[in-house]
Amino acid sequence: MALEIRTFGDPVLRSAATPVEGFDEALSRLAEDMLVSMREHEGVGLAATQVGRLKRIFVAGLEDEEYAVVNPVIESRSQETETDTEGCLSLPGVQVEVERPVSIIVTGYDPSGEMIRIEATELLARIIQHEMDHLDGITILERTDRESRREAMRGLRERMLAQR
Repeated sequence: MALEIRTFGDPVLRSAATPVEGFDEALSRLAEDMLVSMREHEGVGLAATQVGRLKRIFVAGLEDEEYAVVNPVIESRSQETETDTEGCLSLPGVQVEVERPVSIIVTGYDPSGEMIRIEATELLARIIQHEMDHLDGITILERTDRESRREAMRGLRERMLAQR
C-alpha cells in the first residue's frame, strides 16, 4: 500500500527517528509499503520519517537492486567527495548541489532482523547518505550552500502559495 509522503513544512521532516527495537510483521509491512511508495513516486530512496514514522529505517532502489535497512550506521566514508545535484520526494521541484563522500560502508539489519553490510559507491552511496540524513531530521536544504538554499526556499514558498 502506498503511503503519504510528507512534504516541506511538515515538522516530522525535522525530527530524528528512534532506533527500531522489535523486528516483526509490522516492520516488514512498513518496509514493503515504503518500497511501493518509493516506486509509485519514481524515487530512488525513502526514509520512514518521510512517511510520518519516526523509526530508523530507509529503503533504496537502484537498477535491479532494492534495499530496506533498519538501524543503519555508516561504518566508513571515503576521503574523496563529489558534488552532484540531488532532489527529494519531500521537497517537490527542488534540486540543489550537495557534496558527499563517493563511497561508504553501511551496516544495519534487514526487516527480519538479519545483519546486513552494504559497500556502496557513487549513486547508491549518495542515496543512502541522503536517506540517513532524513533519519536525523536533515534535508538537502541543510547540505547545500546558502544561495542555493535561499533560491530553493523561494521556489517552495511560491509553489505552496500557488496551491492555496
